[in-house]
Amino acid sequence: MERTAQWILWVALIQLLLNLSDAMLSGRKLSATTSNTHSDFISIDCGASEEYTDHQTGISYQTDTGFVDTGDNFMVAPEKRYDIYYPYFGRQLQTLRRFPEGRRNCYTLKPKQGKNQSYLIRAFFSYENYDGRNQTPSFELYLGVNYWKNIYPIKNYHFAEIIHTPMADTIHVCLVKSGKGIPFISTLELRPLNNSIYTTPSPSQSLLELQTRIDVGYVSNTTSLHIRYMDDIYDRTWRMGNTLNLTDWHVFNKSVDIDPQSTNDSYRLPARVLLSAAKSSNRSSALNFDCVSAWGGPFEYSFTYFVYFHFAEIEQLPHGQKRVIDITVNDEKFLPKPITLEYLKPQTVFTVTNQSCLRFSISATSESAAPPILNAFEVYRLISPLTLPTDQRDVDAIWDIKITYKIFKLDWQGDPCISNFAWKGLMCSSLTDHSYARITSLNLSMSQLTGHIVISFSQLLELESLDLSDNKLSGTIPEFLAKLPKLKVLNLRGNKLTGSIPNILKEKSDLEMSLDGNADLCLTDPCKKHKFAIPVIASVSILIVVILVLLGIWFFGIKRLKGDFTRRESSKLRSKAFSYSNVLEITNNLQNLIGEGGFGKVYLGSLKNDTQVAVKLLSQSSVQGHREFRSEVELLMVVHHRHLVSLIGYCEETGARALVYEYMANGDLRQHLSGNNKHALKWKNRLQIALDAARGLEYLHDGCKPAIVHRDLKTTNILLDENMEAKIADFGLSRAFANDIDSHVSTRPAGTIGYLDPEFQSSGNLTKGSDIYSFGIILLELITGQPAAKRHPNNTVSLLLQWVTPKVKNKDIQYIVDPRFQGKYNVDSAWKFLEIAMSCTAPTAIQRPVISQVVYELRECLAMEISMEVTSSDHPINSSSSMNTSALQFDSDVSILSGR
Repeated sequence: MERTAQWILWVALIQLLLNLSDAMLSGRKLSATTSNTHSDFISIDCGASEEYTDHQTGISYQTDTGFVDTGDNFMVAPEKRYDIYYPYFGRQLQTLRRFPEGRRNCYTLKPKQGKNQSYLIRAFFSYENYDGRNQTPSFELYLGVNYWKNIYPIKNYHFAEIIHTPMADTIHVCLVKSGKGIPFISTLELRPLNNSIYTTPSPSQSLLELQTRIDVGYVSNTTSLHIRYMDDIYDRTWRMGNTLNLTDWHVFNKSVDIDPQSTNDSYRLPARVLLSAAKSSNRSSALNFDCVSAWGGPFEYSFTYFVYFHFAEIEQLPHGQKRVIDITVNDEKFLPKPITLEYLKPQTVFTVTNQSCLRFSISATSESAAPPILNAFEVYRLISPLTLPTDQRDVDAIWDIKITYKIFKLDWQGDPCISNFAWKGLMCSSLTDHSYARITSLNLSMSQLTGHIVISFSQLLELESLDLSDNKLSGTIPEFLAKLPKLKVLNLRGNKLTGSIPNILKEKSDLEMSLDGNADLCLTDPCKKHKFAIPVIASVSILIVVILVLLGIWFFGIKRLKGDFTRRESSKLRSKAFSYSNVLEITNNLQNLIGEGGFGKVYLGSLKNDTQVAVKLLSQSSVQGHREFRSEVELLMVVHHRHLVSLIGYCEETGARALVYEYMANGDLRQHLSGNNKHALKWKNRLQIALDAARGLEYLHDGCKPAIVHRDLKTTNILLDENMEAKIADFGLSRAFANDIDSHVSTRPAGTIGYLDPEFQSSGNLTKGSDIYSFGIILLELITGQPAAKRHPNNTVSLLLQWVTPKVKNKDIQYIVDPRFQGKYNVDSAWKFLEIAMSCTAPTAIQRPVISQVVYELRECLAMEISMEVTSSDHPINSSSSMNTSALQFDSDVSILSGR
């Protein structure tokens, strides 16, 4: 045992001496490596199954775990011995992680130094036919919300490197599908830098992408073409100079003692780079470089390039003699005066150029005692300005929500609001080059959330809509939700919430709350559970009386209030009675007629406080109207929603009945879609109107107990206020379900041709599905600008749906979309909108979506349009003369129905 221990000790000592000898021969200083550890590095061997320390660099590599949630691991063919060919990074090329699912997949890096620190970020890619298809993929690389570069088909390996100063503590590196094949990555590395080097005018608003980094005097006797850590404290990769096609560059090196840490040079070039250089043959000859001869082509013309020249005098010239040099870049001198080199004192100078090809010349001045030299140079491409990310407060909040509730969604990666890749369920304000995006809407309905409502929601200060419905959330409703200054919609229905509703929430007059479906949530105020002592009842008659009283309380009280807490003023009724003389006074003796329908005439009026109103006066000849008057009043007295036209009051006197509504200044939707209207609604406005109307219908179907079927949805019943906000009107044909179990209403025929559910012809029943069908027709009107039905002189009718259907099958969307857009719309959002409309108009109700699903899809559609609009990255269809012809009108190429 003793001899074995001695033998191990001797072997260790010999190994140490060999390491020291190698360090001395290569110009390393032991102190330079031992005084700096790589504990601040982030080093990920993508696809590796376990952590390890690379024997060549001493860097510890981690697996993907904790950095990315998606993708799967692969190994390159074992016979590919990259560790021999590329000893400084070969092992990391043996494995990779690929991302077959989702369009964007992101690594999340959280460096110890946090924000406002400069970092070198580097990614390696090595395909080597790992999947047996022999088809190298191409895809895009993003840094946060900003495009980095295209990763083209590569041979052997490729790496991309960038210098970044983030404004947040978290950095996202994302791979995005854009070309052919599946994105993948082999290695991802992050290295902190000195903030005083590689500076740009605005570090947080620019990126420096590495084009080349050359040690011009380095000639290797091994297979390695690179120098990196531990030689380079920042782990920059330096490539050999003899890979360039340079003539009259004479390489030389010196074995002198130089310690980068002892110099005042903040760039801290490795000793191996400083102790090798290239020089011209004599003082009158210059070191000339031209990118065409060196690389076979110019840089990209449209970019600015930062060029760094590194010098170190390693030849000890006779006393009193100096090497003095000047530099010309693209035929221009940028130095205020020539550089005088001092022995073993590194110097770095840089310049900026925007020429298409880098050319430089380093020459000795007349005062120089020696030819010009160059030790190394670097070229970076400037990417600026940058698009600002999502506001950090919102990012922190939404990531905390994601982690707390263990939300796994494929697209919940990277920045939440980046254009084209916004997280599903989120809507954001405009993300531009000049402002941070903010989260304005969050829909986590049916996301399997459990536990309490966490305080992180209160950090989303720009939130206007929060939907947490149909989850398993428990506990009380927190008061901090009332502190969200812009919150207008709060949907908490279908959870397990308990306790009472905080008064501070009920006092927000502009907040729409949906709270039904929480069995243990107290909806009344005050919220007290009463204990009743039941005495022995001597008389059966008394018992019967008590039961009848209780049934009466239930029927007239509780049933009326059940589930009706999405209205703005809880149980307070806003309606009031008017006398007929009041009606005449309000309307100035019925002077201003603004509309007329089957119900009667509508007049513009004004209350004493100057509030404008619309007064619907029942036609004396309308038997239908008389029957439905009381129904509409009773409904509207308890139905209040932001996207339903509000009833202000009513009049019911002998011979006179009227309804007083809020006035909708911009009329009905059909007026704005009419071909006679030269100022056509923009595509984004149409999407918003569709979403507004869908929210109103969602309240009727899901927010009211019993649920309400409108039965006559059409564009003339979608009214627009002064802000172009849409509201559903006319409940004259509505009916309430008898109870929660009933699924339809059987009454006399209702509805309007073109909107009427085809199932009604066979069943005679109008259901929620019938409303969905009618709403789908409204969506088709919004996208085409055409009416639901057209009556022709021969008393026949052509239907919009029959005109659209064959064009959808032929994928002829350019002949479907309203030609008045003149191509100014996003094709992707238009297709999605059309798909929603067609799903709503499916032949049978069971094939159609429920309204909550329609709302969700319309939100996504609007979010897509907003993100595309911001970046202008969509590819709109160009309008042409053929699109503006009458061929777009559905007159002759559809089935004709007999008119009655």
